Amino acid sequence: MSAEEQFKKIISHCKEYGFIFPSSEIYEGLAAVYDYGQNGVELKNNLRQYWWKSMVQMHQNIVGLDSAIFMQPKVWKASGHVDGFSDPMIDNKDSKKRYRADVLLEEHQDKIQDKIDKEIEKAAKRFGDSFDAKLYSDTNPRIMEYYASISLIDNTLKTGLETGNLDLIKALIEQLEIVCPISGTKNWTDVRQFNLMYSTQMTATDGESELYLRPETAQGIFVNFLNVQKSGRMKIPFGIAQTGKAFRNEIVARQFIMRMKEFEQMEMQFFVRPGTEMEWYTYWKDTRLKWHKALGTNTENLKYHDHLKLAHYANAAVDIEYKFPFGFKEVEGIHSRTDFDLGRHQEFSGKKLQYFDPETNQNYVPYVVETSIGLDRLFLLQLCENLVDEVLENGETRTVFKINPVLAPYKVAILPLVKKDGLPEIAEKIYNDLKFDFNCFYEEKDTIGKRYRRQDAIGTPFCVTIDYDSVQDSSVTLRYRDSMEQKRIKIDELHGLISEEVSWKKLLNNL
Repeated sequence: MSAEEQFKKIISHCKEYGFIFPSSEIYEGLAAVYDYGQNGVELKNNLRQYWWKSMVQMHQNIVGLDSAIFMQPKVWKASGHVDGFSDPMIDNKDSKKRYRADVLLEEHQDKIQDKIDKEIEKAAKRFGDSFDAKLYSDTNPRIMEYYASISLIDNTLKTGLETGNLDLIKALIEQLEIVCPISGTKNWTDVRQFNLMYSTQMTATDGESELYLRPETAQGIFVNFLNVQKSGRMKIPFGIAQTGKAFRNEIVARQFIMRMKEFEQMEMQFFVRPGTEMEWYTYWKDTRLKWHKALGTNTENLKYHDHLKLAHYANAAVDIEYKFPFGFKEVEGIHSRTDFDLGRHQEFSGKKLQYFDPETNQNYVPYVVETSIGLDRLFLLQLCENLVDEVLENGETRTVFKINPVLAPYKVAILPLVKKDGLPEIAEKIYNDLKFDFNCFYEEKDTIGKRYRRQDAIGTPFCVTIDYDSVQDSSVTLRYRDSMEQKRIKIDELHGLISEEVSWKKLLNNL
C-alpha cells in the first residue's frame, strides 16, 4: 500500500468508526474544520490527560491554568502577532490555487532528499557490508550536488523571510522550476505576507470594538505570570501549563487534521533564571522526546529538526517531527523564548513583570523555555503509528488499532454471546460493576466474530464474552486485542486484571 493510499485509509477509518467527521457535513462541510466523534473524543481526552498528568501531576513545580480565548487586543500587539504573525503566500494564476511559498520550497527539498535516499540505498546494495553511507554521501558528486541544492533553498528562504525580501523567494521558486500540483504550470503571482489571526467584534459598550481569536495559548500564561507566581508562592524555576483551542487563518489547510483553522494546543511555559535557559532547553528537549517514546512510538519515526529561521522571540528552537505518510512533520516544538514575552508585556502594560530571586537577591524578568504540542497532530500520529492491517492464519485480514491500552477509547467490551437465557443479565451486571473505573462498551448485536473485529478497529484492548458456561461457573472468556489470545477467567478476577493493564501508573512509570 502506498503512503497516499495509507493516508486515505486512515481518513476513511476515522469516519467509519466514529473518530472524526467533517464539520457541518450535511451542509457540504467547512474547509479544514472537523468534529471529533464518539470514539475520537474519548481518545482525544485520554491523550490530553496523559499530557496533563505527566506535565503537571508528575512535577512539583509545574501548575495548570485555563485562560480565556478572548484577550485585550494590546496583548497581541505586545506579542508581535498584530504586526508579524504571517506566512508567505503565493498563487498560481492558472489553477487559482493558493500556497504557502515556504511549504512549496520545503516539499521540493523533500523530493531532493528522496533522491538522496534512493542513491544511498542503491549504493548499499551494490557494495554490501563494506558500504559506508556517510563517506559515500560526503564524496559522491551527485549527492553533494543534491545537498548543495537543499542548502541553497535553506539559506535563500531564511534570508528572504528575515529581511522581508519576498522577491528572493519568488525568484527561487522560478529558478527551481516548481510547478503548481493542480495546473502543472509555473505561472506564479508575487509572494506576499498573509496575517493568520482571525478578528472578531464586541459591542461598543465593551470599550474595544475589535478583538482577535487567540492564535496560541501561550500569551494567556504570560499575562498571568505574576498572578500564578504570587498566589501559588512559586519559586524559579517553575512552569505553567495550559491546554485549549487556538485559531489560525491558514493559507493552505490540508492533510486532514494536520493543519486546521481551529485546533487544540498543549503548552507549558517554564520560567527560569537568565543564563540557565540553555540548560533547561536541553532538559526539556530530551524529556519531551522520551515522552513520545513512552507511548511505544517507533524511534525511527521520530526525529529532531533544528530551526534554521528562529522566531523573533527565540534564541534556540527545535521541533520533534514524526514520519507521517506525507513525510516528517512537526508534532511538538521546544523553544527558548528568552525574556521577550514578559519584557514586551511589561513594556506595553506599564506593569512590572519581575521576580525577586532570594538566592541572588535580585529582581529580574525571567527567561522562558516553552514546550508546545498540537493535540490534533498527536491524535493523527497515534492513528498513523498504530492502525494496521494484519493477515491472519486463515488468510483473512483484520484492521486493528494497536494503541497503548491506557489511551484506548474503551478499555473493555462486554459481549453476551446471545440475547437470551440469562446471558444479557450477567453481562449487564459485569458492565455495571466495571463502569465506575473503566470506560466500557456493551454490545449484543451480530456474531461474536464481527463484534471482535469492530472492537479491534477502535482499539479496545479487552473483550469479555459471556456464554452458557458463565451461568454455571461464573467465568467468562477474556480476549486480548493484540494477540487475539483468549483465556477463561472468573468474573471476580476481571477488575484486577484490567486495572493492571490500563493503569496510568504503568504508562507514567516509563517517563
